[in-house]
Amino acid sequence: MVLWLTGLPGSGKTALADRLYEYLSGKGLKVARLDGDVLRATFPETGFTREERIRHVRRAGELAAKSEKDRAIVIASLISPHREARSYARSICESFVEIYVKASLATCEKRDPKGLYKKARRGEIKNFTGIDDPYEEPEKPDIVIPTDELTLDQSFELLREFVDRRLKNAESGM
Repeated sequence: MVLWLTGLPGSGKTALADRLYEYLSGKGLKVARLDGDVLRATFPETGFTREERIRHVRRAGELAAKSEKDRAIVIASLISPHREARSYARSICESFVEIYVKASLATCEKRDPKGLYKKARRGEIKNFTGIDDPYEEPEKPDIVIPTDELTLDQSFELLREFVDRRLKNAESGM
């Protein structure tokens, strides 16, 4: 299964994905982790235009699909701002689970863990999602984690319970 966490920068995707990876690995499951920032470091030519972002998410989707075929549970955390790219990833994965890590722009700007929103507001970063590049919210996510309403622990607990149910259903063939 591919657990795809999408949301604005600073919404909590990476923090939740890291906790989920530790949790599932701790249960002895085969887990693969894909993170948008890590992938960008691996493929440094990846830019931030709409076309480059779509290509980046498609590439991540292909990596996720390959890992899924190798029987891993894939945890992918990418902004993945465009529905078109997320739809492609869904289409090539056997069991794609879209997890919308939802936080308001104001909350994400307040958190701003990397100082990127401030740079984007000053014009130092162009095509920044949520500021001068749109984020297309998922239309029918499998679950919404409202991280601006919940603590990190509460958000993780909601995600953990959801994933445990999905795993149980997958084991029983449902």
